Amino acid sequence: MAEFIPVTSPLLPPLEEFVPYLEEIWKSRRLTNGGPFHEQLEKELAEYLGVKHLALFCNGTVALVAALQALRITGEVITTPYSFVATAHSLIWNNLKPVFVDIDPVTKNLDPRRIEEAITPATTAILPVHCYGVPCDVDGIQRVADTYGLKVIYDAAHAFGVRQDGLSVLNHGDLSILSFHATKVFNTFEGGAIICPDAKIKQRIDYLKNFGFADETTVMAPGINGKMNEVQAAFGLLQLRHIDKALAQRRRIFEQYQQAFEGVEGITLLEPSAGLEWNYAYCPVLIDAARFGCTRDALYDRYREQGVLVRRYFYPLITEFPMYRGLPSAADAGLPHAMHVSRQVLCLPIHPDLSTETVDTIVAIALACHAGRAG
Repeated sequence: MAEFIPVTSPLLPPLEEFVPYLEEIWKSRRLTNGGPFHEQLEKELAEYLGVKHLALFCNGTVALVAALQALRITGEVITTPYSFVATAHSLIWNNLKPVFVDIDPVTKNLDPRRIEEAITPATTAILPVHCYGVPCDVDGIQRVADTYGLKVIYDAAHAFGVRQDGLSVLNHGDLSILSFHATKVFNTFEGGAIICPDAKIKQRIDYLKNFGFADETTVMAPGINGKMNEVQAAFGLLQLRHIDKALAQRRRIFEQYQQAFEGVEGITLLEPSAGLEWNYAYCPVLIDAARFGCTRDALYDRYREQGVLVRRYFYPLITEFPMYRGLPSAADAGLPHAMHVSRQVLCLPIHPDLSTETVDTIVAIALACHAGRAG
């Protein structure tokens, strides 16, 4: 294949649509610090997502760090080993101790039963991830949190626009954090947001993301510089105009994969549950080498040779990185489902620009390996 095909790719509206936004920014001379596009994007995103309050950030990782600060989390936080490293890194940056527990093998999300088993007197919060945009067992997690008086902060980086039974998954827990990185369903080049349940906590978060300033001479908290600038916000407003079309395209591609691999032994696709309005953020497949005919890594290598940039997402587990593997909760024996999934998972390309023909080619490479021609 002549061109490299990425796993994800940003939705890029026509350049001529972006130019008027840039001209307006240059005209106003307002480049950052809560400019008009920033304020407009906060409002429009809250309306689109069905949430009460939303605070924009320069990226999702800083939003995670700030969310933990906003709720004054201390001690131990229970979280997942099956996520991007930013989830756990945000805890370390707040001088918190991550406690890793195993996932549900179907949803790939934290198992509430494992959460309860891991609670100690030092536990103050739970940091679950809506992995691939599939909602956690939010009711089960909340029952555990209520029983033990714990805060719940959802890493919802993958869950833009996801609804369960008509309601946004972002409204669960004490806070939810979104990522608007360029690889996400909705992006602002870099960017992120915290979903806030009320105006009071949003005000505190707005202080934190602007060095703690309440006004020119008053500093309310030891904040950081987490603000989103006007160019990012303008791009977000333009993205929002095209987001429904992009989601429809992603669904078309996922369903094409689903149909192509139906009945193929040893390859399992994610199956959205009933009542779920999913965003098709990723297309993870699990490769069972014994039944598929080649290993996950052999298929990965073949794709890379052909210029298809698949990802083993998430592999390795967070607990396998040097800064975490010394923790007692990082032991492989306590994380059998997470270990198993991480050795089988492969995320196939899914983004609005993929043609039907390109998807057919991607499928054909996998089927060739299935037939024993992986080499």
